[in-house]
This record gives sequence, C-alpha cells and structure tokens, in this order.
Amino acid sequence: MDLNAVSAIVTGGASGLGAATVRRLAARGARVVIADLDDARGSAVADEVGGVFVRVDVTSAEEAIAATEQASALGPLRALVNCAGIAWAARTIGRAGGYDAAHDLDAFRRVVEVNLIGTFNVTRIAASAMALTEPLADGERGAIVNTASIAAFDGQIGQAAYSASKGGIVGLTLPLARDLSVAGIRVNTIAPGLIDTPIYGTGPEAAPFKEKLARDVLFPTRLGRAEEFASLAVEALTNTYLNAEVLRLDGGARLRPK
Repeated sequence: MDLNAVSAIVTGGASGLGAATVRRLAARGARVVIADLDDARGSAVADEVGGVFVRVDVTSAEEAIAATEQASALGPLRALVNCAGIAWAARTIGRAGGYDAAHDLDAFRRVVEVNLIGTFNVTRIAASAMALTEPLADGERGAIVNTASIAAFDGQIGQAAYSASKGGIVGLTLPLARDLSVAGIRVNTIAPGLIDTPIYGTGPEAAPFKEKLARDVLFPTRLGRAEEFASLAVEALTNTYLNAEVLRLDGGARLRPK
C-alpha cells in the first residue's frame, strides 16, 4: 500500500513511539493526524510534519470520531497506528497485608480502559471510515497497527494491570483481522521490548539504569530506538501480505520477574 497522499491517524503521536511513527509516515507522504492529550507536544509535532493535531482521549467515542473525520478530510483514511497507552506498577497484594493494601482496583481498571478499550475504540471508529474508501489493489482499503508489549508475554512483578491490558491487545489481533478482512483492512500488532523513550529517564543520570535494562537484550545489547518501532510500523502498513501477526521487536529480550 502506497502511503503517499493518504491520511493516517497516530494515537499517542505527540511523543515517543507515536511521534517517531508520525515523522516516518509524513516522510512517506502521508497526511497525519496526531491524536493525543498533550496539546503542546502534539501541536509541535503537527507543525513539524505539516500534520494536524486533534486532542483525543482514546476512550471517548466522540473524540475518536472527531479525529477520524479530521483525517478523512485530509484524504482517504488508510492507516491507523495505535500508540496511546499508560503504565502502572503495583503488586497484587501489599507488603503491609490486609485488604486495604491490595492492588487498587480503579488503577487496574483505568490501565485496561486506556490501553485495551481505548485501542479497540479508535480501531472500530477508524476502520468504519476506512471501509468506505475506494479499494486499492487486491481490494485493500487500509491497515491498522496496534501496540502491545513484550510484557504481554513476560510480565514482571507488579505488572498485572499493564500486562493484562497488553495481552488483551495481542488477543484482539486475530479476531480484528478476521472481522475486518471483509472490508479489505489488515490488522497487525507490534510488541516492543525495552525501547529508549523518556519513560526510562533522560540525561547522564539515566544512563546506568538503561545499561542495566539492556542486559536482558540478546543482541544488540542496547535499548531499542523509537525510529526502529516506526520503521516496523510503516512496513506493517505497507506490506499487503502481512496480516493478523504479532511482531516482537525486542532484540531477543526476555524479561526477568523483576
């Protein structure tokens, strides 16, 4: 699928994996809608690539529709990359013991709501618009890339909420691809490993921590780069025969319990 002159939506596009993907899509000629809650960063990325920033809470149907309509106004909507997500770390039971020390249920619910339900929400809305576009070669109308994590498979201590949400995205991949095949829309998922984003800190003081993390990576023994994620996301969008796959992008890393 040629990305030139088509429109694309990237959720979480204001920073990290999302921003790198926005830049890669724009370089391929796509007109990109940056869907994010960070007004300042989202607008800056949009200005940089000639895209459009739309403030979007991915759990909101109305805001997902607004982003989709904005994208459709720029050109045929054929690409969606869902990068929006949040993290939370807490053990299922607390060290202090007792019911009050148990994992906060609202926090668990919120992580699942944003990461899993938010991904499905934007997917269902964007796919509905893609299905109305004119078919390309092989009847293709669009492609979707969702973002899981290797925590879906190697969840660490304290990652029950995060791993459950990302495991849900893995589980969505095949049924979504089957559902959307009738409309000529492909669905793939990337499960990134330890990617060097601001979540691990910045500056010289963060270097020792990142070096410690990199010990779990087989080769190359470093953290991944956001641009490497973006490269794979664009490949998944453009390679018409890639469908219903979960692709680990982790340098062969397998996470330890903690």
